[in-house]
Amino acid sequence: MIITKMHLPRRTFLRGLGASVALPLLDSMVPALTAVRLTAAQPVRRLGIVYVPNGVYMQHWTPAADGRGFALPSTMGPLAGYRDDMLVLTGLSNKMGDAWPGEGAGDHARAAGAYLTGVHPKKTEGADLRAGRSMDQIAARALGTETQLASLELSLESRESVGSCDPGYACAYANTLCWSSPTTPLPMENNPRVVFERLFGGNESTDPEAWRARREEDRSILDAVGDKVLRLQGNLGQRDRRKLDEYLEAIRDAERRIQMAESQSERELPVVDQPAGVPSTFEAHAKIMYDLQLLAFQADLTRVITFMVGHETSQRAYPEIGVPDAHHPLSHHGGNAEKIEKLIKVNRYHVEMFTYYLDRLRATQDGDGSLLDQTMVLYGSGMSDGNGHLHHDLPTMIVGKGAGTIQGGRHIRYPREHETPVANLFVSMLDKLGVPVETLGDSTGSLEPLSL
Repeated sequence: MIITKMHLPRRTFLRGLGASVALPLLDSMVPALTAVRLTAAQPVRRLGIVYVPNGVYMQHWTPAADGRGFALPSTMGPLAGYRDDMLVLTGLSNKMGDAWPGEGAGDHARAAGAYLTGVHPKKTEGADLRAGRSMDQIAARALGTETQLASLELSLESRESVGSCDPGYACAYANTLCWSSPTTPLPMENNPRVVFERLFGGNESTDPEAWRARREEDRSILDAVGDKVLRLQGNLGQRDRRKLDEYLEAIRDAERRIQMAESQSERELPVVDQPAGVPSTFEAHAKIMYDLQLLAFQADLTRVITFMVGHETSQRAYPEIGVPDAHHPLSHHGGNAEKIEKLIKVNRYHVEMFTYYLDRLRATQDGDGSLLDQTMVLYGSGMSDGNGHLHHDLPTMIVGKGAGTIQGGRHIRYPREHETPVANLFVSMLDKLGVPVETLGDSTGSLEPLSL
């Protein structure tokens, strides 16, 4: 990090015409060696959660060898460049997702509802929902005091309760992971335009006509603050100018892609559960949502993001990879070889999109390291084998150094017969984030090997 006499506050914003753009960490924000020491001693820690529905085909997920030097199974193949940054955890249990006596069906609703809370969801189709406060919201309550947004809750599927839900359970259980209280599930936003305007400004009104009027102005966020950008750049060093240019270009690119998606949606017959702003393909949608998460972390607008790749019981098909079948029925393959092969393709495709996100995090400088160095990103599911609705031996990994608190390059196996709660992992992750808790849901302790 370069030391300069100029000092910009860490939370500097560019403002103009009602728009504001937060800046990433620049060298000019660290005025002296003492500040560098403080920054190094207290790095910004971030939490990302990426959730995949319906479990995975575990035979192509679980590494054969424990410890270091393990070979990546085929589903994890796209992550080959991140093996030293990966902590793969096998044998953790989401047993609060199991059916209690007399409950019967509902494993998908329970899988999602119990995952980050460690609490068995109440079986109800009414408004009397109950689970527990989720791990991400515990982190957000503490870390959100330093940022514009306490957290982001995102998805690639509509926040509306459309399609089938588990019998006896409200759709909210399967459509979100995030609970701000035991009775308050938080909706997951899937529209990139809404996310972009939440991050960088826009109408406070959610009225569709107000949004349409603003878009018709055809004025970019960056156009609104253009003069101030030019003035600021004139006072920055070469490295800071390059960093700021890269960041602003990423914002511009996100705007362009969202506008393109909106233009396409106006020319084509829209799908009911895909409002304007949602790209027509899974890959385009996934990448823009991952890019928005990158920008949110880069500008320190939030330090907690939870992202559902799909709802439990997702009916999404993937024709772009030769899988025209809906995901949820594929997960109930019944041992059919053709369905299993398609399910493996879907699982790997999800990992490929996740790898795109990691590539962006690793390529983005933050202080003396990268965003990936300062972030712990959990990738997992509330089920293992979707065919059997199993909530044990979950697919779980953490990628990123967590600001020096996570030691990757290892596969750790916990004896399945011990049924170690996945909530134990979340207790440990909260501790690494500087948000210690004694218990979370059904936790019985912590997983200390995370930092060894």
